[in-house]
Amino acid sequence: MAEAAISELVGELRAIKKDLAYIKEHMIDVDMILTAKEEKRLEKGLEEYREGKTTRLEDFKR
Repeated sequence: MAEAAISELVGELRAIKKDLAYIKEHMIDVDMILTAKEEKRLEKGLEEYREGKTTRLEDFKR
């Protein structure tokens, strides 16, 4: 009985190890996550862009 329980635990640990390897491989880059402040700035910029309140970089350079 104890051997069966140990075997079951080992199987579960192997499955967890496999899942962790998958998560590590597919984890997003922490630099891609926006803070609340950055998200507000992005939304404001997108809103200004949609309203036509922005200047193209080419025009700005002139």
